[in-house]
Amino acid sequence: MTATQFFGDCVENVPTSQEYLVLGFSPSSVPLKQRWRNNGLSADFLADYLVTFFPGNEENPNSLAQQAEIKSAVSYIANELLENAMKFSDDASDYPISIALHLQNDKLIFLTTNTIPPHAVGKFQAFLEELTLSDPEELYIQQLEKNAQDESGAASQLGFLTMINDYLAKIGWKFETVQQEPEVITVTTMVQLPV
Repeated sequence: MTATQFFGDCVENVPTSQEYLVLGFSPSSVPLKQRWRNNGLSADFLADYLVTFFPGNEENPNSLAQQAEIKSAVSYIANELLENAMKFSDDASDYPISIALHLQNDKLIFLTTNTIPPHAVGKFQAFLEELTLSDPEELYIQQLEKNAQDESGAASQLGFLTMINDYLAKIGWKFETVQQEPEVITVTTMVQLPV
């Protein structure tokens, strides 16, 4: 694997913003795979934090509806990103998992970074190639059909498709080898959500 690879809509340097929030999760305190149950709390915290920048006006029902929409979208996307980062993180690595939320004028940018086991990179990148080259609505329907046939429930892969189809998000990934011996690979997932 080369040192850095990109898939989808991933921007190398995130535009600076005045408002951002970063949460980090250390693998040494509690095993990350056990901690994923708390992802909903972290996602809701990010949503509650962000919604303060979109104050609703009780005299304008549209502003309250927009505020609720943004809060729901942020909570959903952050929860999905954290679940994926925790679930697929490399158990052998002591690199932390992080999620960042950047507020831009016209969009929100989510960034999650986690390690990935070197043996899992090829399969994940094959999925990302299919995801970025396919029609997202068709792929969503195919995945629903596949999930209906999978009795184990292990095939989901609907989170990214839901972000694209339901929230009009742009998604990209950056794979980076951060250490050679033993090999440590990080994956950064970037979601750009228009607001």
